[in-house]
Amino acid sequence: MRVLPGRGPVAAGLSRRACLTASVGAASLSLVPHVARAGGQLEEPMIDSVRTALSSAIANSAPPVPSFATTEARLSYLRWLAEMSDRLYSRKKDFDTRIEFLQTVWYETRRAGLDTSLVMGLIQVESAFRKYAVSSVGARGYTQVMPFWTRVIGDGDPGKLFHMQTNLRFGCVILRHYLDRERGDLFLALGRYNGSRGRAPYPNAVLGAQKRWIFKG
Repeated sequence: MRVLPGRGPVAAGLSRRACLTASVGAASLSLVPHVARAGGQLEEPMIDSVRTALSSAIANSAPPVPSFATTEARLSYLRWLAEMSDRLYSRKKDFDTRIEFLQTVWYETRRAGLDTSLVMGLIQVESAFRKYAVSSVGARGYTQVMPFWTRVIGDGDPGKLFHMQTNLRFGCVILRHYLDRERGDLFLALGRYNGSRGRAPYPNAVLGAQKRWIFKG
């Protein structure tokens, strides 16, 4: 399976009937920030080569349109999208918003080499799928990214952390970075993501939430 940037309709080829068990009305997202789970990444010294690699990983903002090597891979993705849409319906009522979100999560997790269900669990714990969530320590958006990251590896504009793809891109790149630092130890990487490295409550919460988003095909 390949994931390539490109342009095209959201969830091309996915029928609404496949994703909905009931008709869905439009629901607007509130622009009022919601308080989210406390905790956040800690700013740490970073060598230039790592900073450059992370900045490069953040840079490409092409629309998250998936590309597939085989028909079966595409059909598997569409089955995943339909099932996750049903599971996410209670959190995101609007069909187009829900599909765009799921497509972007799928794209960004695979781009970063992460398990999609893990990142969905992280988002559930961090922001309860609220785009404009803000924690008590200032972390922002779906994946609760601390604003300092935009200065360290981005363009310095923390307001962009409320942009869906930007936030998901940062969250996935940061988690990948922490996994690499911890040599693949997910428990420690998740703790570092939350600023609670070595303590169990946050990793356990994410791994528990992940179970809701596992797709068995």
